[in-house]
Amino acid sequence: MPKASEIKKNTAVEYDGRVMIVRDIERSVPQGRASGSIYRMRMYDVVTGGKVDESFKAEDMLKLADLTRRPAMLSYIDGDEYVFMDEEDYTPYHINKESIEEQVQFIDEATKGLLVVLIGERAVSIDLPSAVDLVIAETSPSMKGASASARTKPATLTTGLVVQVPEHISTGDKIRINTSEVKFISRAE
Repeated sequence: MPKASEIKKNTAVEYDGRVMIVRDIERSVPQGRASGSIYRMRMYDVVTGGKVDESFKAEDMLKLADLTRRPAMLSYIDGDEYVFMDEEDYTPYHINKESIEEQVQFIDEATKGLLVVLIGERAVSIDLPSAVDLVIAETSPSMKGASASARTKPATLTTGLVVQVPEHISTGDKIRINTSEVKFISRAE
């Protein structure tokens, strides 16, 4: 069982008899206290979708939920529901857009390396690869003579995500994005 200080975003924990996904963590060190940080966690119930905000001391122990991760790819989008297909046995997994709101900006039909997170038979979330390749839908024109290490400009990707890219990158280019830092890495092959 990990301590509260070791929990990361998108970790599933058992709390108050329910399985919760940790969506946000805020660390604070109260003044005047001799010891310890306080970790405020925003968690969502995987069954009901209900939100719970809870604070833990750094040394509080939390129990990890029993999860299964399956390799999958985006099959199609049906309104507010994303349908992923298991790459091994072709099982469809339906996940509401609201529960994966932060991750969908990195996903298109060509995204490789996705893992669907299952609790029992129910799909509750997705794990992203460390980097994804996406196409630039719109950015200002590339500048002649701009070097790769020059200033940056905003670029809107086909998924709606906006990232800063070097000035020599143009609309239609395929680029690699770091999913944890939401930063441009390089041009993609």
